[in-house]
Amino acid sequence: MGEWFRKAVEQIKNLWGKWSLLQKLILLGICVAAIAGVVVLFSVSASPTMVPVIDTPIVDLDMRDRMVTRINAEGVRTGVSPAGVVMVNDEETARRMRAILIREDLVPSGADPWAIFDVARWTITDMERNVNLQRAITQMVTEHVKSLNEVDDVNVTIAFPKDALFLSEQSPVSASVIITPRPGSDITENPKKIEGIQKLLKFAITGLKDENIVITDRSGMVLNNFAGIADSERLKTIEQGNKIIQQLEAQYRAKVLTALQQTFTSNRVRDLNIKIDMDLSKKVVNTEEFLPFTIRPRTPGSSYDDSDIVESVIRSQTSNKTTYTGTGYTPEGPAGVEGQTSPAYRDMSNIYGTVTEESVVTNNEINKSITQEEKSPSIDRITVSVNIDGTWVVKKDEKGNPIISNGVTEREYTPISAEDLRSTQSLIQNAIGYNASRGDSVTVTNIGFDRAEEFALADSSLGEKQRLRLILLLVAGGLAFLLIVFVAFKVISREIERRKRLAEDERAQREAAIRESAIMQAEEEGAAIPMSAEERTRMELQGSIATLSKDHPEDVAQLIRTWLLEE
Repeated sequence: MGEWFRKAVEQIKNLWGKWSLLQKLILLGICVAAIAGVVVLFSVSASPTMVPVIDTPIVDLDMRDRMVTRINAEGVRTGVSPAGVVMVNDEETARRMRAILIREDLVPSGADPWAIFDVARWTITDMERNVNLQRAITQMVTEHVKSLNEVDDVNVTIAFPKDALFLSEQSPVSASVIITPRPGSDITENPKKIEGIQKLLKFAITGLKDENIVITDRSGMVLNNFAGIADSERLKTIEQGNKIIQQLEAQYRAKVLTALQQTFTSNRVRDLNIKIDMDLSKKVVNTEEFLPFTIRPRTPGSSYDDSDIVESVIRSQTSNKTTYTGTGYTPEGPAGVEGQTSPAYRDMSNIYGTVTEESVVTNNEINKSITQEEKSPSIDRITVSVNIDGTWVVKKDEKGNPIISNGVTEREYTPISAEDLRSTQSLIQNAIGYNASRGDSVTVTNIGFDRAEEFALADSSLGEKQRLRLILLLVAGGLAFLLIVFVAFKVISREIERRKRLAEDERAQREAAIRESAIMQAEEEGAAIPMSAEERTRMELQGSIATLSKDHPEDVAQLIRTWLLEE
């Protein structure tokens, strides 16, 4: 066996060495293709047969991914056919996954999850007919609700109970609806729209009652709890009514308070209370009145009432008159037969008599007015109370200074006169639209405010002002004294400096005169006088000044004036 295997290998090596490169590549390609075919054959033959979860192809990739992810979460292997149908391993798993997808609303719109049962059969049972009917009703109701503009998506579940033998044991039909509103829609906050959906369900499903319908949103909030909504609406109505009353009270208060403060100042008018009683209910009032007829109205501009008014007019009249004169006749029976008249009336027969009868029936028409009106919330009563303070005047002495006793300024209080109080009351009544028939009340009082704290602050401020005035006077006096001392010091200083300067000038002049005389004497004697550099510079400077004063006297005069002004 080993010898044969070794010979076979040798032959293959020899053949491989004789082949060209192209032949080698062809052989390798054939081997790879054969291996790939064997692998594909084994994989196809080993894969189990899969069944669809929903027969309808899922073209929405997002929805398909959500379905596959949810099925994989249950530990079930899935597959997707080229047409887009989601597949699982067996029929039992498909039914279980189908129930989960329906429960979690992962079935795409337009796909019937029960289409797998729509198979043509020779026979069909009553149960299948009922199932088909329930499916049709559910699908139709779902389409009705989803067709509303306010609804983006809806999930409808209807429970049809089995028929019971007795009606008392029959379970009711129930329905649950989950609504997804469109963006910007107020359907979850509008009870009228939710009530419309509830009526649609009730009329579409036989035997369904309001108490067996539950409509919720995605968060699980019940939307058709109309009893709670009614209570909430009632509370909102009461709250809105209270806000209306508060706004009216604020408007009246601002109007009256502004008028009073402009008259009496804001410091004297502080307490203003306004209470408005309103009937916030809506009423429908039917009024029937009987009024007289106006035949001729009053002439405009006439000094007297010349109108013609009657209580009623004749609509119809019936008159009846009967007159009878002659002998009375009592009829008897046939000839030879005694009549049936009683003896008492028989004795009164054939007596002369006269009968006169008159009757008049008149139907009068009255003027009737029937009025039907709906009354909106109206004001029942307005009550206003305001307190106005009098005036306080500071007492002053003959010089006009405030009178202060024990550190307290004396003041005099003047109350408001009764006439001003009545005028103020009339002003408020006209401002609020006073109506005595509905019980309006306006009270204006004059009770002095407690101004002890205010007066204490005023007295303290007055004392501080007086102290400040005294301090300012002292400071001003001190500043004036310092100014006088400073001016005197400057004057004395300047005088001392002037005298020093004059003394120095005199000394310099004396020294210059002595020097000049010495120079002149030396010149006369012909002797040379030694001079220092400073003396020589001074002499040259004096010579220059003398020359400048001769050549430019105006400039020298201006320079001297400038020196004098500076000093």
